[in-house]
Amino acid sequence: MTDTLPPLADTRLSVNALTRSLVQRLLNEADALNVKVLTDPTGVCIVDAGIETRSSIAAGLLIGEICMGGLGDVTLRTGVDDGWPTWVQVRSAQPVLACLGSQYAGWSLAATKEETGGKKFFSLGSGPARALAGKEALFAELGYRDRAESGVLVLEVDRLPPKIVIDKVLNDCGLKPAGLTLILTPTTSWAGGTQVVARVLEVALHKAHELGFALGNVVDGLATAPLPAPSPDGVVAMGRTNDAILYGGRVHLSVRGDDAAARDLAKRLPSSNSRDYGRGFADIFKEAGYDFYKIDGALFAPAEVWVSNVDSGNTWHAGALNMPLLQSLWLQEA
Repeated sequence: MTDTLPPLADTRLSVNALTRSLVQRLLNEADALNVKVLTDPTGVCIVDAGIETRSSIAAGLLIGEICMGGLGDVTLRTGVDDGWPTWVQVRSAQPVLACLGSQYAGWSLAATKEETGGKKFFSLGSGPARALAGKEALFAELGYRDRAESGVLVLEVDRLPPKIVIDKVLNDCGLKPAGLTLILTPTTSWAGGTQVVARVLEVALHKAHELGFALGNVVDGLATAPLPAPSPDGVVAMGRTNDAILYGGRVHLSVRGDDAAARDLAKRLPSSNSRDYGRGFADIFKEAGYDFYKIDGALFAPAEVWVSNVDSGNTWHAGALNMPLLQSLWLQEA
């Protein structure tokens, strides 16, 4: 099936407006959440959620909800029966807009060392401000653009973005400096790791889109994934957050339409369909020469999937968690 029915996201909703109260809470509770609020010389608000701060899981949960445009709940649950003590749980009644229209890290922001006057910069921007800029082809497919006087963007970086990148974000989003908030979340921090694991539902939606499933037929989503401890090594930290989803991600999608498409989605969605399945992501990444594009795209998916067709009442299941692999990668003997 193909995406032919516009729009695929509810244009009555403003992901930037819906996140204002969440952003304000992050700023108001900065000390309690172990994050630091800065203001750059132009007046842009910058939240350091792990570069020079300890950050916290609680900050990561809140940032996860901000990334989802205020259209998702991101919480913790315990799950020792599944072989790991702490799990991130995500749910949304607007999964396409929350995940693809806001949370997806799809906005490429780069600057050369000549432009920065030092070290080159690269980050993929995620969060509501993406929908203000609309620089990605995905927004044309969704039939969605946001309009707001304030916006928030999340960058998975370990240093402050250079002025040229901040100016680009302001210009592309049509915002004044006082209207922009940038949240910086290095993966080596608790906040950074938590908000990445909170993308487990988004990973499923992105894979569904890649498989050609009609996004307009996705009506609800619930997902969980185990939360690993962060590592001071950036590649290891990134590997752990990916492994959490690829081998520990469990997703339940509610869809509409015909049973054949729903069944096919369930069958093709899990990460076990990939030729690269079965090894730690950090090792796969190193073997690929640190080039994401050399990794089989089928790997970027949750481990276990349920798909329920609300029109027929039928449900399909495929894939399975691989907790022994995660334990071998994350757990040390006491």
